[in-house]
Amino acid sequence: MMTFLEFEKPIAELEGKIRELRSFAGGSGGVDVSPEVGQLETKLGKLLKDTYADLSPSQKIQVARHPERPHFSDIVAHLFQDFTPLAGDRAFGEDEALIGGLARFRGQACVVMGHEKGSDTESRLRHNFGMARPEGYRKAIRLMDMAERFGLPVLTLVDTSGAYPGVGAEERGQAEAIARSTDRCLSLESPLVTCIVGEGGSGGAVAIAAANKVLMMEHAVYSVISPEGCASILWRTNDKASEAATALKITAQDLMGLGVIDDIVLEPLGGAHRDPERAMNQLGDGLEHAVREMAGIDGARLKELRREKFLAIGNAGLA
Repeated sequence: MMTFLEFEKPIAELEGKIRELRSFAGGSGGVDVSPEVGQLETKLGKLLKDTYADLSPSQKIQVARHPERPHFSDIVAHLFQDFTPLAGDRAFGEDEALIGGLARFRGQACVVMGHEKGSDTESRLRHNFGMARPEGYRKAIRLMDMAERFGLPVLTLVDTSGAYPGVGAEERGQAEAIARSTDRCLSLESPLVTCIVGEGGSGGAVAIAAANKVLMMEHAVYSVISPEGCASILWRTNDKASEAATALKITAQDLMGLGVIDDIVLEPLGGAHRDPERAMNQLGDGLEHAVREMAGIDGARLKELRREKFLAIGNAGLA
């Protein structure tokens, strides 16, 4: 059964009534309840449309963090063929929070990488909830080096609350690894396309998202710090997280207006978790369009365009 978010209680109640009617109709009485079910389904569709048309930033965060939202492994399995994961940074070890390797995307050889949060307790612990350590970002650099060497486009899928802030990660140079990964994105002489598919948190996201084309799923969020972290710094309490979310301008719609992202990938009505297959297909169409836009552009020009893009961020909102 689907997990309902706090603001989806009216939707959950209506879906519960529809299930009850259908189970009643399936009994021995053979009562025809299709007219009543049809009316409730129409009402449900309108309720979903109205609810998701006016989500607050804090509600968008809930959708972006939904446990049934497609994760990196789901997207790769659905959209990519012949995925061959490549492990390790050749310096310290493997980081399963950030996965990457060679694959084919709609007939095109490419390098794909992204954060994996996991789908149950065991996998979440193994993938460290998508919070990469330095070796994860150094692996990303290694994969980008390889992509440039063989002239392959790089596709990155961002879904992390931020880089791992543990003592071990800091001892191994977390900040330096993030900076070098960001720098490698900017200097890459291959097409680089990113999509924020869930959470895009801080430098942990930017380290693989300084791309030629930055896409964002409709109900994803992207910010310099989590609203909870921002509230704890500014107000010294998590109770102000909702206000922080609004002030941070974390939604796809806000960031499109500021020129931080280039396009919004629409999600099925009710969010990607309601129809993951359709959501992933729409994501695939967005990625394919972005890759095709850069076909034939030489490496030096790709670097120049990327530089111009990031220097122009914010100008759209000041015009």
